[in-house]
Amino acid sequence: MPWMECSVMDAKLKFVARLLDGEDMTGLCRDFGISRKTGYKIWDRYKECGLMGISDRDRRPMKQANRLPFQIEKLIIQLKKEKPHWGAPKIRELLLRRHSHLQIPAKSTVHAVLARNNLVTVRRRSKKGKSEGTVLSYTSEPNALWCADYKGQFLMGNQIYCYPLTITDYASRYLITCDALETTKEDYALSVFEAAFKEYGLPRAIRTDNGVPFSSAHSMFNLSRLSVWWLRLGIELERIEPGHPEQNGRHERMPLSVSTTLKDHIKH
Repeated sequence: MPWMECSVMDAKLKFVARLLDGEDMTGLCRDFGISRKTGYKIWDRYKECGLMGISDRDRRPMKQANRLPFQIEKLIIQLKKEKPHWGAPKIRELLLRRHSHLQIPAKSTVHAVLARNNLVTVRRRSKKGKSEGTVLSYTSEPNALWCADYKGQFLMGNQIYCYPLTITDYASRYLITCDALETTKEDYALSVFEAAFKEYGLPRAIRTDNGVPFSSAHSMFNLSRLSVWWLRLGIELERIEPGHPEQNGRHERMPLSVSTTLKDHIKH
């Protein structure tokens, strides 16, 4: 009579009953198709715990690894309700002070408990201002529209980078200034434009790309301190679309134009 012909529990009951009637262990094991080791295991459990000993046992471990005791989880939830505006770090510190005798979990575990119980407010990250181009003007009037850009940084012999800030007039393509700066910080660019304004006056508009210091991705309307200063002076802002340097093509070609002019001058 193998185990598979009836339920396991019924077979165990019949097995124990026949043992209690005085039948031999070896013969019974042979009849039920089990080993003597299994037979004695069933018999020992019956003698120790009765019928409960031969019932199917929960094979889950008594204590699961990496599982937080429910008492600790209850404390975390209780403290969160007391301090609804506190996050995992502060709640953990309070647990340590109030229950120093307990093994307090890490901040990440405390946060996981709060999240699992819907006690964490998910803050949506504010989207940074996306850089966009503006309406571009075209003029033949000198000193009406300036174009500005840093024309490629390079490493000098003293192992310091140079950032050439260039400003040209859109209509005449006149090179207003080319200043070698050691950084693109606004204060340095501001001093260059201040000197240019004093010498040539204020243009109607200035065209730039969306990089630093002309624009700021972390401020409203991408306005940097430099561009705000221009607006206060009454200068209009023109920005090319990201990834479209051809919209400031005259200024982009400026280094090549200067190089060609110098070569022609040297020849003559």
